[in-house]
Amino acid sequence: MNPITAAIVDIWEWIKRDYSSHPVRFCVEVTAWLIGLSCSLLMAITMPTPWLHISYPMWLCGCAMYGWAAWTRRSFGMLANYTALFTIDSIATIRLFTA
Repeated sequence: MNPITAAIVDIWEWIKRDYSSHPVRFCVEVTAWLIGLSCSLLMAITMPTPWLHISYPMWLCGCAMYGWAAWTRRSFGMLANYTALFTIDSIATIRLFTA
């Protein structure tokens, strides 16, 4: 088996183990990932006047989902990152909706 195929097989096995260990967390992480991609696409498509009233609440949901996933993984770095992003973007969202 060539190294690229071996790497792909290894990644696929890792994904299957991750799913098997905690299916709910896996689905939450995939959903949060899709939310993040959707927000990025929405921002790119609607430039130069992005639809922040839609993308910010979506992004906050994704951050909260990633935060929960980080907590269940006991990953301090991810939890700290998504807590900071959630806090910063919550303030921005409040300012956006009260402006």
